[in-house]
Amino acid sequence: MSSPCARVRRVGLFGGTHGNELSGVLLVRHWQQDGAEIQRPGVEVKPFLTNPRAVERCTRYIDCDLNRVFDPQSLGRPVVEDIPYEVRRAQEINHIFGPKGSDDAYDLIFDLHNTTSNMGGTIILENSRDDFTIQMVHYIKNALAPEPCPVLLIEHPSLKYATTRSVAKHPVGKYQI
Repeated sequence: MSSPCARVRRVGLFGGTHGNELSGVLLVRHWQQDGAEIQRPGVEVKPFLTNPRAVERCTRYIDCDLNRVFDPQSLGRPVVEDIPYEVRRAQEINHIFGPKGSDDAYDLIFDLHNTTSNMGGTIILENSRDDFTIQMVHYIKNALAPEPCPVLLIEHPSLKYATTRSVAKHPVGKYQI
């Protein structure tokens, strides 16, 4: 369980994990040009384009799904000439925002996605025991009311997530049609 006293000081806002999901890409680019609306005193907020080559080609990925390679094997893989682009990119992201599982990792990563499923604006959580994300979701749902904001919990007791957001102490995904 996370500490209720821990302060969130560093937040990553990710867009473009899948290069053909453009809402997050547009938001990240907007915030990179003018980040005034996302800045808060005492909090470092970093908008970040996660898969720029896939975004440039407007395709889901180049060699493999970036949102599936944040596992120990991929993150620890030697950098050689033929390493898949997304594995190398995962290592770079882990270096900037992690290392994954460490006290030095970013406090929160909010990964923005699109879907063609009828999910509306849905928040994805991986851990029902994370006090911070549960309280944050409660705040978001109240702030958006009466608009619906479904929450999808994809928690599994033995599954270790290999998503971009899993680098952070508090991973959160956001899907929008």
